[in-house]
Amino acid sequence: MRVTPTSLPEVLLIEPQVFGDDRGYFYESFNARKFRELTGLTPDFVQDNHSRSAKGVLRGLHYQIQHAQGKLVRASVGEVLDVVVDIRRSSPDFGKWASARLSAENKRQLWIPPGFAHGFVVLSEVAEFQYKTTDYWMPEYERCILWNDAALGIDWVLADAPQMSAKDKAGKPLSQAEVFD
Repeated sequence: MRVTPTSLPEVLLIEPQVFGDDRGYFYESFNARKFRELTGLTPDFVQDNHSRSAKGVLRGLHYQIQHAQGKLVRASVGEVLDVVVDIRRSSPDFGKWASARLSAENKRQLWIPPGFAHGFVVLSEVAEFQYKTTDYWMPEYERCILWNDAALGIDWVLADAPQMSAKDKAGKPLSQAEVFD
């Protein structure tokens, strides 16, 4: 497994070691001991989530203002552009974003610590997205930052308007959002 910091140093790109032959492939999608050795982190994952979305679906930018979640995310089918925004007001990277293409083919994952908003857009015909979280989903604390906030300037690599939930369309610009200290 190889771990590389993104432009947001706490957000880590994880590339597993894949063993393949003419039968297919095998890799460990998570190993707590290796994760700790390579990152110095010991997240306590309490929930696994799995979504399926069609091309052009954008989900996010989500976070929980209380019971903040760390996430280990990956695409197990198809390809997504995964986007993370630092929303910790005291951080020198506050309001900055990073992105990575995650796909079934490249098997990459992102570690997203608490204090970051997260979203993704589906680039393939369909994608299945799986992630582990360090706290439970609590809808009363869920918040959403507007995906196309001009102050963030995120390049979602979209040719057309995305498909989104009403909740995501109603996201707030970062300047009006509840954020972390």
